[in-house]
Amino acid sequence: MTVGRVRRRISWFLPENPDVLGMLRRQGQVTIEGMDALTSWASGDEAAADRLREKEHEADDVKRALRVALRISFITPIGAEDIYVLSERLDAVLNGAKDAVRESEVMSLPPDPAMTAMSALLAEGVRHLVDAFGQLDAHGGEDNGQAATTDADEAIKTGRQLERVYRKAMSSLVKENDLREVMGRRELYRRFSRISEDVAEVAERVWYASVKEA
Repeated sequence: MTVGRVRRRISWFLPENPDVLGMLRRQGQVTIEGMDALTSWASGDEAAADRLREKEHEADDVKRALRVALRISFITPIGAEDIYVLSERLDAVLNGAKDAVRESEVMSLPPDPAMTAMSALLAEGVRHLVDAFGQLDAHGGEDNGQAATTDADEAIKTGRQLERVYRKAMSSLVKENDLREVMGRRELYRRFSRISEDVAEVAERVWYASVKEA
């Protein structure tokens, strides 16, 4: 029997092994595109709100496909549970962005400079997360794990920067006399702060996955 026939016969008995880590990175890339749309919207591009919603739906499709792939994967580059949780928590980031835009539209409160600044920081944080995903591979060795956690730390750092913007924006509301403006802005600022917390949760899971695979 030839080597080629042996390989084909062996493949009949092996379960499928889709590139689940590649799918996670694809979800991350779509999330970056969604967060870029958020930044454009916060900078005055109203049409970007529709792009954000489209990216949120696209990311959902990738997330669902990833979950199916995890069910049939025989071996995963890192823990299947870690990939699942990273995908789930990343999904919360884009959902939060979509909800923030929707709430702004419902309350007829357009984005202000504070929201513009926070959006840019959120997009930067997500980029660091996706960079970290690119280093998550149990076969990449210690250097890969170090690179992944370094990127995760950079994502967490953007959250600290956002917190400073958030506090300053909240303080400025004291000078505002319009109660509707105060209540609405406060809720929108809090939404952006919660999205930042979601980014931090993804980063913490990157750390957990990296430590576990070390």
